[in-house]
Order: sequence, then structure tokens, then C-alpha cells
Amino acid sequence: MRIVFFGTPAFAVPSFQALRRERYQVVGVVTQPDRAQGRSRSRLVAPPIKLEAEAAGLPVLQPPRPMGDVFLANLRRLEPDLAVVVAYGHILRSDVLSTPPLGMINVHASLLPRWRGAAPIQHAIIGGDAETGVSIMQLDAGLDSGPVLHRVATPIGPDETAGELAARLAELGAAALVDALSLLTGGVARPEPQDPAGATLAPKFDRDDARLNWSDEAEALARRVRAFDPAPGAWALHGDKPLKLFGAAASSQPGEPGRILAAGDRLVIGCGQSALSVREIQPAGRGRLPVADWIRGRGIAVGDRLG
Repeated sequence: MRIVFFGTPAFAVPSFQALRRERYQVVGVVTQPDRAQGRSRSRLVAPPIKLEAEAAGLPVLQPPRPMGDVFLANLRRLEPDLAVVVAYGHILRSDVLSTPPLGMINVHASLLPRWRGAAPIQHAIIGGDAETGVSIMQLDAGLDSGPVLHRVATPIGPDETAGELAARLAELGAAALVDALSLLTGGVARPEPQDPAGATLAPKFDRDDARLNWSDEAEALARRVRAFDPAPGAWALHGDKPLKLFGAAASSQPGEPGRILAAGDRLVIGCGQSALSVREIQPAGRGRLPVADWIRGRGIAVGDRLG
């Protein structure tokens, strides 16, 4: 079976590696273009999956959007029987979906139909879900709406960040993908249609979504801090500059929303209900550091306010 792999971030790498480790014939990779980074935007950085593909000597396609005659011709030239999609970052049109004769399957980081969309990990944490998992599904023209071939569930740890959970789900997804392909090649796969009544959406977040609203209760704010760790980072204003917060937990100490109630090894900030205790911060233009180190250098004090 000839497989073409669609993927972009580090989340996709374990699945790609698992396919090659299991001796599946990966014939090419489709990923997003290299991105400009740095303050001058002059340094191009390749997607992690491109580096994996190049190390394996595989052809790489990097269309700005996966559409058009040129892209389709290049995809067909790879002669894939099946496509595997893992965190590629684009919705695929019907002419792309129909190119591999055996269709396309997707590794999705939720227990579908819950959390369809681009940010299922963050939404699961913010939503207070006790568990999440990975679904291996057949792609159709909808948004993560195709039949599910295989699901694997896992609990969400009480202090687990989105970055930590993503790393676990990437490995879980790689193993689930291999299991699903075994079912397919063995002719025993039983695709299960999703129940639309149970569907919830997980749209992408922007920077404004990561701003903390101190009128919210502390448990909800702690979940948001975990959901946006490591990126983009939950934030508030300290004076007129953004301050990112990490390592948060709810505290029973009451106080005015946004007011600094304690400043030592932890920063404790009043909320709409209880308070938020924070272990690490990241001031504008600097890296993450323990709260105690920042307090010594900046002089924030009890009674100051975050906006």
C-alpha cells in the first residue's frame, strides 16, 4: 500500500515515524510552507514533518493551499493508494479527498464527535473534561465528521497542560493509527458513523482568547492557563504591558478580582470566586521565569492590580 502523509507540526511526527517503523510504504509528504521567524522575519523555519521526510529521502510538497491543478498533478504523480492526515492545518477539498483510491484517514486529538475542529486539546482542558483521546476517522467533505475507525481514550491529568497532553496524544495517536491500518488491511474495519447530536466544535483560538478575565472563577481561569501553556500563553496586563502566566492553581484566598493578594514564591490574584495562584510568569520580551525571581527584579507588591 502506497501512503502519502499530510502533516505539519511536531504532533504529526510520531505517526509518521510509526508508519515507517511498521514498514508501510510512505511515498511522499504534504506539509505547509516554511514559515518566516525572528524579529526581522528573515529566517525561514521548516515544519518538523518536512525535516523528517527529507531525512528519509522522501519527496515533499508544500503548497500554500492544497488545491489547484498543479498541486493535484503533483499529488497524483505520487500514485498513493491511501492518505494519512495528522494535524495538517487545512480542510481538504473533494478533488483531493478522492485522489487516493482507498481514501484518506485522519488522526484527530479528541473522542469524536466531541471537539471537532482545529483546537480539540485546548477546548477539552478549558471545558473541564475528565478524559479525552484519539480518534482515527475516514475523512469526508465535512469538518471532522467522517466515520470513526478506532478510538483510544485517556484521562486528562488535573495539572496537565496542553503541551503535555499533546505530547501524550501524539504517541497515543501513532499507536492507534497503526492499529486502524491493521484493521483496514485485514478487511475487518467497521467504520462507525458519528452521532451529530453529540458533536461539539473546537475552533482555533486567537491571542485575545488567551486574555484572562479576572471576574471569572479561579478553577476556570486555572484551566485556561493550562490550555494555553506553552502557546500562546494566558495573559493579563501589568501596567500597559502583557504578562503571561503559567503553573496556575485555584486558591481559597478571597480578594478583589485582578488584585495581587500575595507575592512570594507564587503570585496570588483575586478572581470572581476565590483566587488564582501562579508559579511562573513571562514578562513582555523575556523568557519564562519563576515568580520569585521576577518579583525581586520588578518590585510588584501586594495591592497592585493586573488588568
